[in-house]
Amino acid sequence: MTTAETTPEVTPETSATRRYPDTYYVATAKGLTAPQPLDGSTSCDVCIVGGGYTGVATALHLAERGYKTVVLESQRIGWGASGRNGGQFCSGQRVEPAAMTRLMGAERARMLWDLAEESKAIVRERIARHAIDCNLRPGLISAAFKAAHLQEILDYATGLRDDYGYAHIRPVSREEMREMLGSDLYHGGCIDTDAGHLHPLNYVLGLAAAAREAGARICEETPATALTRQGGRHLVRTPQGEVTADILVLACNGYLGKIEPRIAGTIMPINNFIIATEPLGAARARSIISNDAAVADSKHVLDYYRLSVDGRLLFGGGESYRAAYPRDIAGLVRRCMLRVFPQLADVKIDHAWGGTLAITMNRLPAYGRLGEDTYYAQGFSGQGVALTSLAGKVIAEAIAGDSARFDLLASVPTPAFPGGTLLRWPSLVAGMAYHALLDRL
Repeated sequence: MTTAETTPEVTPETSATRRYPDTYYVATAKGLTAPQPLDGSTSCDVCIVGGGYTGVATALHLAERGYKTVVLESQRIGWGASGRNGGQFCSGQRVEPAAMTRLMGAERARMLWDLAEESKAIVRERIARHAIDCNLRPGLISAAFKAAHLQEILDYATGLRDDYGYAHIRPVSREEMREMLGSDLYHGGCIDTDAGHLHPLNYVLGLAAAAREAGARICEETPATALTRQGGRHLVRTPQGEVTADILVLACNGYLGKIEPRIAGTIMPINNFIIATEPLGAARARSIISNDAAVADSKHVLDYYRLSVDGRLLFGGGESYRAAYPRDIAGLVRRCMLRVFPQLADVKIDHAWGGTLAITMNRLPAYGRLGEDTYYAQGFSGQGVALTSLAGKVIAEAIAGDSARFDLLASVPTPAFPGGTLLRWPSLVAGMAYHALLDRL
C-alpha cells in the first residue's frame, strides 16, 4: 500500500511520543502507542533484545508461527536507526555482485542476491498485508560524484542486467541526470526503479502493530541489563523484572553496547545526520528531484536525499565516530546540502537529527549463533530497511528447524575490527579521514 498522495499530519507531544528524538519522522508518525514496560517476571519461547527492524520483524514471523515471543526495547520501537534513517529501500547485499562473487563464489553470490531480492518482496508484502501507511515510492538514483566513479556505477548496472537478468536498472547520462536532479554536480550514474524509499519510522511501527496483533509482547522502555542462565534457559534481567526464555535473539545493532562482548568486535557504531527542510512547494520540490526518486552519491562519506510526501527535502550527510553528536547538526548537514543544491540557500531547516548505525569491516551484515540457542543479526551498514525484514524471516525459519538460509547468511565472513572494541574507533577514524580526503580531491 503506497500513500504518496497523502500529506502527513504532525503528531502532537503525548505520552506516546515522549522519549523519541525530535525528528521529522516522529513529527509525522502514525500508530504510536503509549509504552508498556515489563514489570515483573515472565516466561516465553523466544526473547528478543532490540525493538528495531530486525527485532520486530523476527517477533512478527515467530508469533505467526505460534511462538510465545517477548521483545525488550530499552527506549521506544524504532527509537534507533530504524526510525531515523534515510528511508532508502535498496537492492542487493550492500556489496556489488562482482565483489560478492570473489568473496563467496558465483553460486552462493547468486543465492545471496536472490535473498536480497526476496527482502524487497517481504517489505512490499508486509506493507500491503498490514496496510502500513509509510509512503513507499519507487526509484533510487546512484549518482557519480566524480567522473572517475561513473564507470564503476555503469559496470554495476550492466553486471546486474547481464549476469542476474535484473531488468529494473539502467544507466543515466550526465545530461539526463541534470534533468532528474536540479544540480550540475554529478557525472551520470544509474537508476533502479525496483528500489525506492519510505517513511522508516512508520514502517517499523506498522510491523510492531502487526506483531502485537499476531501475539508478540513488546515491552518498551525496558533495557536488558544482564544476560545469564538459569536451569538451562536464558534469563534476561531488566530494571523492573526478568524474562526466562528457551531461545535468545540479539537484535541490538549499533546499540549492542557491552551486553554481549563476543559479537561486539565485528561491528562499529557510527553516527549519521539528516535534516528536513521546510516544505518547498510542488514546483520547487520537483525542480530538485523531478521523478521523486531517492538519491545516493558515490562519495565514501556519501550524501543521500529524497523528497517527503509534503515536499520537504530530507538530506543526509556527514558522519561522526564519537559518541557525542556535533553541536550544530543543522549547520553541518546544510553545508552538505548547499554543495549539491546552492539554490536552496534561502530555505529554512525545520528538523535536524542524528542516529547511530552499525557497520562491519566488509559492510556485509553479520549473522550467527552463540551456542545452539542464541541468534544474532547486526551490522547492516546503512542498508537495513529491506535486509532486516529478511533477517527476521530467516531467524524465525532457523528457530523453527530450517536453518539453511540462515546458515548461508552466517557463512559470509565478518572479520573483527583491528584491535577489537578498544582500538576499532581510532583505526576507523583514520581510514575514514583518508577516504573523506579522497572525496575532496
